[in-house]
Amino acid sequence: MRVPSLCSVFLIGTALAHGQVDQVTLRAAQQDDESWLMYGRNYSAWRYSPLDEIDTGNVHRISPVWIFQSGVSGKFQTTPLVRDGVMYVTGPSNHAWALDLKTGRELWHYSEPVPEGAVGCCGKPNRGFAVKGDRLYKVNFQATLVALEASTGEVVWEVELADYREGYSNTVAPLIVKDMVVVGIAGAEYGTRDFVDAYDAETGRRVWRFWTVPGPGEAGNETWAGDSWKHGGASTWITGSYDPDLNLIYWGTGNPGPDLDGTPRRGDNLYSDSMVALDADTGELRWYFQFTPHDVHDWDAVADPVLVDLEVDGEPRKGLIHANRNGHYYALDRTNGEFLVGRAYTEVTWADGIGSDGRPILIPGHEPTDEGTLTCPGLGGGHNWHATSFSPLTGLYYFNSSDGCQIYHSAPQDYVQGEFYFGSAMENVSGEPREGSILAVEPSTGDTRWRYPLVSPPSSGLLSTGGGLLFAGTSEGYFFALDARSGKPLWRLRTGGRVQAPAITYRFGGRQYVATASGTAIFVFTLPQ
Repeated sequence: MRVPSLCSVFLIGTALAHGQVDQVTLRAAQQDDESWLMYGRNYSAWRYSPLDEIDTGNVHRISPVWIFQSGVSGKFQTTPLVRDGVMYVTGPSNHAWALDLKTGRELWHYSEPVPEGAVGCCGKPNRGFAVKGDRLYKVNFQATLVALEASTGEVVWEVELADYREGYSNTVAPLIVKDMVVVGIAGAEYGTRDFVDAYDAETGRRVWRFWTVPGPGEAGNETWAGDSWKHGGASTWITGSYDPDLNLIYWGTGNPGPDLDGTPRRGDNLYSDSMVALDADTGELRWYFQFTPHDVHDWDAVADPVLVDLEVDGEPRKGLIHANRNGHYYALDRTNGEFLVGRAYTEVTWADGIGSDGRPILIPGHEPTDEGTLTCPGLGGGHNWHATSFSPLTGLYYFNSSDGCQIYHSAPQDYVQGEFYFGSAMENVSGEPREGSILAVEPSTGDTRWRYPLVSPPSSGLLSTGGGLLFAGTSEGYFFALDARSGKPLWRLRTGGRVQAPAITYRFGGRQYVATASGTAIFVFTLPQ
């Protein structure tokens, strides 16, 4: 780790003296226009800012004011945090930086080597910091959680979440709840048994653990044939949300293991492909909802749980909305997990809708076979993991979708520790390239208001603003803005690198800025003075 200059330490230390981040600050994060304090901006994971200086009438005039080139290769999927004149950014392969908000100048750089033998399904990205007090918290790829001094980047403590030699890894942005750092884990593609953890923010001591695959004697273990629970997966690699009034943490879980071969794991395979609601103080399960029982298509349910109050059939409900990888949009009652709405938003051939009990109405003949089975959606969804957005200005929920089908083949395999445990293979349909789209959906009904087509499957998350805008990016390297009410394209810039991260926005020096990661760089935009 490079030691920061004394000037850098003074600058950041002075900024933090303006006010440390505590639970009161985080609960009020939605009203703080000069900061971005957590992965989803607020505990409800809206990714909406009321800032409106940049709007539908002038967004075509924005341009970069600074660009930070990291010099580190890999997938940049970070959500930067902004606090008192400093931007905190994580990068792939255990890198992180503090940047001067005015110029993009590096104030400090943290790095830790990834151990040889640490494996993961999909590169070594990192999705961001959490902040509490004068500390930052991030995971490292080898399944550790580290606390850093925000002023220097120096390590305060580091704890192991799980043994990376068993196939565990970590890429999630932590969530601060009260005095705890809450994190998920990855590794289902390597036959791990996964969990959600909470750690004391001061000491790093583990406070509680919720196993997303229940063991013997635990409710739900009977949904795993034999001892298949030992390698059942159900990773938790995207940040959850939190309702302080209900004191519930909501977290989405991933695919069971082996991923596409259901033969060794007969049963529904709880709590894979589910939304779980956990007591924030104890980690105990309060309710769950399983979107895809006995998944054999890799349809994770890790996408962010968004908390929105709804009116469904004329009745007010405390809602949780979620665009699922299985091709359906869902609305649940977040107090008890009751199923409210389920509606397909892309081509779906494996189910004939969602029943009144919330279970999919299966169409036979869509399990992987030796010769191959055509099923829609394909392996990546529907909507995958990319951050969604809810705008109280328009009342719409925004998410992206991969639109197309794939051919699923069976390829059974035995579990070997540390080796890929997938159990199948898939291929694209010849002559039918997979495309993508961005959708605006009415949360109470699942009706699609508009759809913006993309030439390839989407790669970035979304941001909505009080200026009536929706920001997104593409695999081809475009960063662009749409009219949030209509989906009309308003502006775009070719950044020169793939945009895989969601944008953020904040006010600094009396002006609104928009920032996003693209390629191996951070781009910051604003209007000309």
